[in-house]
Amino acid sequence: MKIGILGLGLIGGSLGFDLRSQGHYVLGVSRRESTCHKAIDIGSVDQASVDLSLLAAAEVVFICTPIGLIVPQVEQLVAHLPETTIVTDVGSVKTPIVNAISPLWPNFVGGHPMAGNTDVGIEAAQRNLFVNRPYVLTPTETTPTSAITVLEEIVRSLGSIIYHCQPEKHDRAVSWISHLPVIVSASLMAACLSESDPEIFQLAQNLASSGFRDTSRVGAGNPELGVMMAQYNHQALISSLHQYRQNLDTFIHIIEQEDWELLEQKLKFNQQQRPKFLD
Repeated sequence: MKIGILGLGLIGGSLGFDLRSQGHYVLGVSRRESTCHKAIDIGSVDQASVDLSLLAAAEVVFICTPIGLIVPQVEQLVAHLPETTIVTDVGSVKTPIVNAISPLWPNFVGGHPMAGNTDVGIEAAQRNLFVNRPYVLTPTETTPTSAITVLEEIVRSLGSIIYHCQPEKHDRAVSWISHLPVIVSASLMAACLSESDPEIFQLAQNLASSGFRDTSRVGAGNPELGVMMAQYNHQALISSLHQYRQNLDTFIHIIEQEDWELLEQKLKFNQQQRPKFLD
């Protein structure tokens, strides 16, 4: 197939690598000429341009821009596409995107590959990024079955594990396991930076190791992505944050009361439950 990618960053560039390895002809569009040249040079795409009209030849188009640009870019893109083109996105928030694009383009299927890292740009693109990773599709009642089937075949070829759900349920779920951790991690960084004793602050920096690296990683990622995540999924995120704060208050109370037996029970329970989220 001829497959278009709008937005040649980590996700778009990685998609290009894997789609080309499956024998597809990949057309890429980026805002920067330098990114287009780089994408061609590294073998992520076959052709690239800053002009949206390049994607007129694509049978399927993946929108891989930042969340806030997805809807505006699709509004510009559809003027160049035949009605048969399937359009999908990779945004980490689905409800506002699906609600805006579905009436505009019947062959739209919302999507979200649960893959990536804190690196950005075409330079961060890598092969096999989506292997054994969840890939969520959020079709609506009016989404054509044929469009869903085609997209499923492509996603399976990436080695991903497909899940289907309603956009609203997707946003509530990812607020727990993706968006809440970003804010919690950012809060950890802010708390550490609030240490007023220079000697203690320097010592903490010197002693920071794997535990701090793991818990602070997502909070130190792409600021633009973090802001858009909070902006476009704010209701679900606020709900998760309130519930997180209640649990944090519970732990504070347990420690203040020096109830070590209850603390151990809670930590043991968490230890037992964590693999259910990661296995």
